[in-house]
Amino acid sequence: MHSFGFRANALLTFSVTVLALICAMATLSDNLNSPSPSAHVQVSNINWFQKSKGNDEVSMTLNVSANLESLFTWNTKQVFVFLAAEYESPKNSLNQVSLWDGILPSKEHAQFLIHTKNKYRFTDQGSNLRGKEYNLTLHWHVMPKTGKMFADKIVMTGFRLPEEYR
Repeated sequence: MHSFGFRANALLTFSVTVLALICAMATLSDNLNSPSPSAHVQVSNINWFQKSKGNDEVSMTLNVSANLESLFTWNTKQVFVFLAAEYESPKNSLNQVSLWDGILPSKEHAQFLIHTKNKYRFTDQGSNLRGKEYNLTLHWHVMPKTGKMFADKIVMTGFRLPEEYR
């Protein structure tokens, strides 16, 4: 007859193997999901645009609408989403400034329309923002219950800052 320790070891090994197999199947099933999120951002107002301590700084009011429901599967724990302004400057080919962020805990919160000021300062190191074209990009990171995290984005082009400070 086998000892208690041998039986406990066999049961534990079998349980961990089954758990690993279930986690692998969950990860593979997420690869079959092809999400189709949509988003639209409108800059409704430039509240102020000034030079502060040698740096350009902008405050704006944004209308952000998005439908990210297709990102949620049975394996999704939450989705981290943020809106970034992206532009080029003489020093850097890509500058990214986070303007707003949020956590979507469930599919019920994944379709939203918000009217907000930028949550974080839109500041450039120098005087490079006057008349500057920029993109607004909605980024998201899907955090699963098991498996690897993935990220994607939607880029919205055609935005321009004023030529003069206000």
